[in-house]
Amino acid sequence: MTFKLPDLPYAYDALAPYMSAETLEFHHDKHHQAYVSKGNDFAGAGSKYEGKSLEDICQAAFAAGDAPVVNNIGQHYNHTHFWNWMKKDGGGSRVPASVQTLIDGAGGFDKVRQDFINAGVGQFGSGWAWLAIKDGRLEVMKTANGENPLMHGAKPILGCDVWEHSYYIDYRNARPKYLEAFWDNLVNWDYVEQMVSAQS
Repeated sequence: MTFKLPDLPYAYDALAPYMSAETLEFHHDKHHQAYVSKGNDFAGAGSKYEGKSLEDICQAAFAAGDAPVVNNIGQHYNHTHFWNWMKKDGGGSRVPASVQTLIDGAGGFDKVRQDFINAGVGQFGSGWAWLAIKDGRLEVMKTANGENPLMHGAKPILGCDVWEHSYYIDYRNARPKYLEAFWDNLVNWDYVEQMVSAQS
């Protein structure tokens, strides 16, 4: 398998003013491309991971302590979904029923929103904030670097990149404002619903 950079599902300027065209150009075209290129070096054709799905590679590499693959294939998986977890005029509290049921079971929309933001703010250094399903219940998680919930026995349904390259152009060091803008204005709840459906 040769990993490839997916196209963005929208124009570079589609998410402005919450995420600028400049951020998307650097983040997608440079950073994600680098993960794809290195992922092919470490886990592409001829490697022991050849023929495995991204999900299986993430889990196998983490179990084996294979840090280069965890970080690069993990980041390829994370970003492939990250672009789809956002859309123009996204966010808001009107979410699909299946997602709302999970949120209600975790304390309600306002609590889950704040817990998600707190997870992203509290992730020291580079990493991700997540909503994930574990043992049938919604959990708010955070992971370092290229890790994701798959590596910790859970299934991600929403993730936000809190590496500085994801927000520094637009928000400088104000990570909380970035996370608030992501949740309130960018989240593609329809794609979250698709991720939930894929777990059932």
